[in-house]
Amino acid sequence: MTTPDDIAARRPLKSRATGWARAMSAWLARAGVAPNTISVFSVVFSAAAAALLLTVGIGGAPTPWLVLAAALIQARLLCNLMDGMVAIEGGRKTPVGDLYNEFPDRVADVIILAALGFCAASQPLGIHLGWLAAALAVMTACVRMHGASLTGGHHDFRGPMAKPQRMALATGACIAAAVLPSLLDWMFWALLLMVAGEAVTVTRRLLAIAATLGKDS
Repeated sequence: MTTPDDIAARRPLKSRATGWARAMSAWLARAGVAPNTISVFSVVFSAAAAALLLTVGIGGAPTPWLVLAAALIQARLLCNLMDGMVAIEGGRKTPVGDLYNEFPDRVADVIILAALGFCAASQPLGIHLGWLAAALAVMTACVRMHGASLTGGHHDFRGPMAKPQRMALATGACIAAAVLPSLLDWMFWALLLMVAGEAVTVTRRLLAIAATLGKDS
């Protein structure tokens, strides 16, 4: 059964209202695909993307492989969309659904962004930036969830570098580097922009939580 807390914990996405998304989620629900299974597959796609990124960054594989990595990153986001729609709109939410909704996301963030750093290894601190981006991605989620526990269940999804923006930037960097291999060093700049945006995101969410708690005191 869908509760008000379920709705409050959902990221506002325009794609959720599109015809193709509704049709796909309805088909998955009719096919008996569990939302928790979809959540797990988001990690599978992320791991495959990370493997390709490492193959290019460490193994020196041809950069066109990055186009497939970009597609897999988007497949991860598609799973993130579908698991919630099958659970809520499809009425298949389980008692452990929230756990499956959150934990695989954190794993997916870390392995994609850390692997992205290895594609920036030619730049000083490139690998370190990948790990820092991954750590801050987890931090944005931690702040959001802790804020919800303190403010009556309100989840703050504000950016500028929330998950959709992080993955869009990662996807764009992969495609740019694949099309113009000379831009491979731009992975570094994409990660630098991501880290800066994540720091702003964490700060904005913390300030919003403090403001809300101040009003309630």
